[in-house]
Amino acid sequence: MSEEFGPNFITLTDEDGNEIELEYVDALEHNGQTYMAFFPVVEDEQDPEQVENAEDYGLVILKSVLENGEELLSTLDDDEELDRVYELFMEQLLEDEEEDS
Repeated sequence: MSEEFGPNFITLTDEDGNEIELEYVDALEHNGQTYMAFFPVVEDEQDPEQVENAEDYGLVILKSVLENGEELLSTLDDDEELDRVYELFMEQLLEDEEEDS
């Protein structure tokens, strides 16, 4: 039996109150912490505002944190942590791409 899974999407609200729809790309663990990568969704490639907004956000990396027993996604506030996790995601994505080739 073959099961196909479609993309996973989440909607977040940024600090300005704007809703952002994100498509789940991948997850990884680093130093006991789970990180998830997302790309902004562009529903209409012909809409310059949607394309510009997606380019502004680029690859979105969030970490999974437990708060009051509930799993939440949080931004990374440490630039060094963000840079290291970004590098790990890029390595992982490139490996996946090479395996698919």
